[in-house]
Amino acid sequence: MEKFTCFKAYDIRGQLGTELNADIVYRIGRAFGQFLKPKTIVVGGDVRLTSKELKSAVTNGLLDSGVDVIDLGEVGTEEVYFATSFLKTDGGIEVTASHNPMDYNGLKLVREGSRPISADTGLADIQRLAEENNFPPVTQRGTYKQLSVVGDYVEHLLSYVSFEHLKPLKLVINSGNGAAGHVIDAIEAQFKAHRVPVEIIKVHNNPDGTFPHGIPNPILHENRQDTIDAVLAHKADMGIAFDGDFDRCFLFDENGNFIEGYYIVGLLAQAFLQKNKGAKIIYDPRLIWNTIQLVEENGGEAIMSKSGHSFIKEKMRAVDAVYGGEMSAHHYFRDFFYCDSGMIPWLLVMELVCTSGKTLGQLVGNSVDTYPSPGEINSKLADAKASIARVRAAYEAEAVSVDETDGISIEYPTWRFNLRSSNTEPVVRLNLETRGDKQLMAEKTEEILALLRQ
Repeated sequence: MEKFTCFKAYDIRGQLGTELNADIVYRIGRAFGQFLKPKTIVVGGDVRLTSKELKSAVTNGLLDSGVDVIDLGEVGTEEVYFATSFLKTDGGIEVTASHNPMDYNGLKLVREGSRPISADTGLADIQRLAEENNFPPVTQRGTYKQLSVVGDYVEHLLSYVSFEHLKPLKLVINSGNGAAGHVIDAIEAQFKAHRVPVEIIKVHNNPDGTFPHGIPNPILHENRQDTIDAVLAHKADMGIAFDGDFDRCFLFDENGNFIEGYYIVGLLAQAFLQKNKGAKIIYDPRLIWNTIQLVEENGGEAIMSKSGHSFIKEKMRAVDAVYGGEMSAHHYFRDFFYCDSGMIPWLLVMELVCTSGKTLGQLVGNSVDTYPSPGEINSKLADAKASIARVRAAYEAEAVSVDETDGISIEYPTWRFNLRSSNTEPVVRLNLETRGDKQLMAEKTEEILALLRQ
């Protein structure tokens, strides 16, 4: 029996030709149909050059399983999440490799209610069925139709903000030639129709699967410059950039400074607590002090969850949290079916800039100074386990606390760090923060990296 290496902890992703092709994707469609026994599934695909072919393959697999398919066309991941719940279908599939290199593609799967399907909730079963390739003969094929829900989706997005709160603002929005452009166009049209005084300056807005300006992944420093340049050139109030399937959103302040996702979590937590007194907020273990402080100061309850979208969504449902945020720029919303959205965060921050009378730089400045962090640092290591154990042995004896919720978090009175192996790449990720001491931040970062990479 064949073994498929494209199945990961949370989704399906692989190199084209070697790990993923139309035949494998067809079999995944058949397996999805057999595992879930759904009546209707929505499918969509990002702008990658292979996404159309793979979407067609997974659609055929579903149709041959007797499943009715609604094809949303070229959309981002969250449009599939939205359509799954909005149309009350039994699940959804987005063909996307998000920010992976050009020669990759993949699939993100959800079941009814836009609930994630990951390794422990069915992905392993789907993998086994696809590998066995022992499907019953095709008796009755499902029906196929195309449908756009972009109007309803944008209406939902705009329900998070009040137009009367919005003041004259200039926004730079960089879609990175990914899937976000059509949504930005639709939001801009609504702003114009309602005479909202927000001007949108669009950068790389047209979808282009050849990615002429690089793979949209603003986590990489080299992918930020176009947004920074546009913010400065247009004297904009804020910059916004997306990854390929726009489930993550990255923000830049009025001076073109990149704002780490960590500080946006605290900012959005505050915004929600002002509207939802005493609400629960979910955060991940990598960077925590700023979020905990802001949630507590605003009368909310901060609850830690393991990193990764399936864990955060599960925890949010369990405790009915209004919002959850990861420092990796994934933001989750109760009213968005507990799913992550890359569009809702910038809309909320835009409103916050208007209602607070402060710039984005001023809104996060205090947090950045109070809890400085160098951002996530990745190390490719031959033996990740041994390297992490070496660091742990050096620091745990003197620590105030050691936490194993996700990787290893070690805390001292004035600084703390988290080390974890990635679920999607062969790297170890270091996150570190201090209590207002940038020099200590630099020293400890260097010290741990040296030990880790020994």
